[in-house]
Amino acid sequence: MDSRHDKAIEAVLEQLIEHGPEGIATVFARTFEMAMRIERERFLGAGHYERTTDRRGYANGYKSKRIDTPAGTVEVAVPKTAGHGAEPFFPQSLERGCRSVRAVMLAVAEMYVKGVSTRQAEAVLREFGIEGLSSSQVSRAAALLDDELEAWRTRPLGEIRYLILDARYEKTRAGGVVRDAAVLSAIGIGPDERRRVLGVSVALSEAEVHWRAFLDGLVARGMRGVEFIVSDDHAGLRAARRAVLGAATWQRCQFHLAANAIHHAPNTAIRGRIGTELRGVWNANSLPKAQAALDELVANYRDTAPALATWLENSVPEGLAVFNLPEHHRRRLRTSNPIERAVQQELKRRTVKVRVFPNDQALLRLVSAVLVEIDETWASDNKGYIKWECRDA
Repeated sequence: MDSRHDKAIEAVLEQLIEHGPEGIATVFARTFEMAMRIERERFLGAGHYERTTDRRGYANGYKSKRIDTPAGTVEVAVPKTAGHGAEPFFPQSLERGCRSVRAVMLAVAEMYVKGVSTRQAEAVLREFGIEGLSSSQVSRAAALLDDELEAWRTRPLGEIRYLILDARYEKTRAGGVVRDAAVLSAIGIGPDERRRVLGVSVALSEAEVHWRAFLDGLVARGMRGVEFIVSDDHAGLRAARRAVLGAATWQRCQFHLAANAIHHAPNTAIRGRIGTELRGVWNANSLPKAQAALDELVANYRDTAPALATWLENSVPEGLAVFNLPEHHRRRLRTSNPIERAVQQELKRRTVKVRVFPNDQALLRLVSAVLVEIDETWASDNKGYIKWECRDA
């Protein structure tokens, strides 16, 4: 190393002696600049002002660049070159710095999907000496997750015996207009007795075409062996389920059935008690007793609320399929609560801070990241969600 480099090192050390740890950012910047100048000399094959016939080009000044580092946001002079043909010069040390910045931005992305606001993220980054963070930077950082999340959404599936389906709506912008977008999701229980988040999709609505594409995607990824499905009675989902998984037994969510019964009740008095009366059907210990309780309930309303009685007679049997399962499985599968409480409520907790998503991709990115977390938690659970040895109970 020549005397010029020695003097540069001495200047850096003097800075550290004078300012101590407070001057670490400046020390880092000057050391970084020296490393880049050495790289330029090696690239050109000649030192500063050195005359040699073997040199590949010549130094061409510097350009200023601000970079975020563990020492803080610093401004450095990046050396430039010229006269060496088409091969570009770019300091490897700066490229490594860019990679570290991308790592920081990936951390920001993870903060974003956990529901941390931009202001909170800025406060955290300032602790690392990084001065600012714009919403566009957060969006770009979140985009770094896309490949990983896409791999999770398209991963191979296998045997799934019990399947639970549900949807929720979030607001997104499309063509300058705020609209509702349907978030379709599925969880399943396979031979390992654990719940799994099988997939998620963002669609325009719960129309059959969207539910059918979602279910076809699960089958294309290897989902097989579905015996029992739990869901609400949305028309699009009903049609898609019949088309794609028609051989599976369907259980209509008892919770939604009770809510629907309230809407069919003709007056306040009946609305106040119909839920309790239906629990007498749900809590029966066998299918014949549940059917008998339902018949009695229908008879009680045949004269006073005939429309309600007809609805109960036609709709409530769709909520009794669970009685064909072993008793130990019924509590888990008589409603879609396993997906609503564990999945939908967590999605709501994360998405409520965003309110309106800039586009469907941003919405899909966030809900996918949340579902990956849930899926990993379930995968690490030592306790089975459904015990298959109870199938013959």
